[in-house]
Amino acid sequence: MEPTAQNPPPGVPRPVPDLRPAADAVARLLDGVTDGQLGDPTPLPAYTVRELLGHLAGLAAAFRDTALKKLGPTTDTPPDSALPVLDDDWRTVLPERLGRLAAAWTAPEAWEGTTRAGGVTLPARVAGEVALNELVVHGWDLARATGQPYGLPEASLRVSYELLAAAGDDDPLRGTNFGPAVPVPAHAPLLDRVIGLSGRAPGWTPAAAG
Repeated sequence: MEPTAQNPPPGVPRPVPDLRPAADAVARLLDGVTDGQLGDPTPLPAYTVRELLGHLAGLAAAFRDTALKKLGPTTDTPPDSALPVLDDDWRTVLPERLGRLAAAWTAPEAWEGTTRAGGVTLPARVAGEVALNELVVHGWDLARATGQPYGLPEASLRVSYELLAAAGDDDPLRGTNFGPAVPVPAHAPLLDRVIGLSGRAPGWTPAAAG
């Protein structure tokens, strides 16, 4: 494998990922979600747009606490334990939670030692990469479900790609929201390859779910 930003030459530490671009991208999508779309399908068969937004709100709080190593119900509950509930004030609360999530992972100590996420104890470095991957993939889910454009820096996508490529289909943190990989051509855009590894068809549309 050629050295990359995430896989530098031996002896050179990997840079710490920045969650802010992905968190900001998801937050920008929120203004494009209409009340009439809340019941629409998403690439997750069990979730409408309403449940997807509820899931994003929950994971933003959970992975913020994971970064802070504030262990408790938010960090110890499996992601698929119950159908997410979206609070009425989500248009205010969700952007704030996304901002706090990204800010929590800017602290160097957030990436050190071990922590918990989804009821699983794991290295803090891995937990931070999982948090970024959640934003990357579920941001795509929301963009597709609501007909909005979506793009991220290559650095964010590369973290997701390498994390998903290394994880098995039975990884406990995948839950029911990440299925077996969908084949995607090697020459496809990096975002499409990430989405394929997450178990989604890059060409998914709400019409296809009808």
